[in-house]
Amino acid sequence: MVARAENIGIRAIEVYFPSRYVDQVELEQHDGVSAGKYTIGLGQSKMAFCDDREDISSVCLTVVQSFMEKYNVSYSDIGRLEVGTETIIDKSKSTKTVLMKLFEESGNFNVEGIDTTNACYGGTSALFNACQWMDSSAWDGRLALVVAGDIAVYASGNARPSGGCGVVCMLVAPDAPLALEFPLRGTFMENTYDFYKPNMSSEFPTVDGPLSVTSYVRALDNAYLAYIDALEKRAAESAASLDSVDYLVFHSPYTKQPRCPQFADVQQFKDIAREDSYTNKVLEKAFINVSKQAFAAKTKPSLLAASNIGNMYTGSVFFGLASLLTEVSSADLQGKRIALFSYGSGCAASMYSFRVRGNTEEIAKALDLKARLDSRTKISPVEFEQIMALREKTHNALEYEPQSDVSKLFPGTFYLQKIDSMWRRAYGRTPLN
Repeated sequence: MVARAENIGIRAIEVYFPSRYVDQVELEQHDGVSAGKYTIGLGQSKMAFCDDREDISSVCLTVVQSFMEKYNVSYSDIGRLEVGTETIIDKSKSTKTVLMKLFEESGNFNVEGIDTTNACYGGTSALFNACQWMDSSAWDGRLALVVAGDIAVYASGNARPSGGCGVVCMLVAPDAPLALEFPLRGTFMENTYDFYKPNMSSEFPTVDGPLSVTSYVRALDNAYLAYIDALEKRAAESAASLDSVDYLVFHSPYTKQPRCPQFADVQQFKDIAREDSYTNKVLEKAFINVSKQAFAAKTKPSLLAASNIGNMYTGSVFFGLASLLTEVSSADLQGKRIALFSYGSGCAASMYSFRVRGNTEEIAKALDLKARLDSRTKISPVEFEQIMALREKTHNALEYEPQSDVSKLFPGTFYLQKIDSMWRRAYGRTPLN
């Protein structure tokens, strides 16, 4: 009989993002918008993107294989593989089944888990599934992988600068340095049409921008209050508040999205109805001003990847966690509580937390996030637009061989070789060196 697992959580993390980016300052100039619209208004510096050589399966293949090689984990040791993504290239076949190609040599096909989809929330649901499997009587003693990420693409226009691409692979294991605080979770879900993808012939979403912002803030408010309630009732922490959390990582489609409507007590607004507070710009400014210090200490260290990569949908909050581990030393993180806020349009949201119970230095070293971000190649906005036009033209193409140059990809990157007459996709991999 397998002994019950303790301190279940994240033992290791790997990330992948494309080798090229477009500079947001140059994109502002190219688009003819006012200076600062993307860099200050959205808080973005650079945006990653994919050409026609990469799709959701290829980027997930890349991050999983890179993870297994980097951390020297055997595919035979994996008993569950969960994928969270909203980038759908097949309405039936899951990305997880494509990843099983990597398990063939090991002979391990006894691997539970499939894809989970609800906008940007799928990665969090996948993580919950893996952790709860390990905490249950169904656990067989093996490890779990959680993959979360997306290719965020928007139609030409105001929304396009909020795109990006990134995917994360996390090892869920007992005695993890980032131990999930199991009972401490607050969730909020409701039916809303703020961001959705009803057009199956296009990569582009349908977005109600103002509603998306309001929905995010409402979900944050309610998930936070439910989380605080869990701290008080299930962890017996009296008068729980933001001070109960050392770091707070947000789902960040762009770095100006994280908002702090409940971070401080601004008494002059106490009579405003809760629903009205979500759209009150005067109130928002007041809260931003009074919460600057808390935001700088608790959240800013988690925004490195979001600023330099852009929107990663399901991967966003976990790239925030990877950024935090990069920016804050293991010594300073010991014993600290890291809360995560995950939001997916539609909507589904949760706030939950990890307690740092071990050394995170090896994770930060393996991520090597800053150096990898600096190793990318910048391309011009003109070339970026050409690549986006090619992606749009060839989306759902049949009997297609991609045109883009694979030598532009990072070493060890999986890429799309062809799509045959039955929409079956074949992949190759660039040499490691």
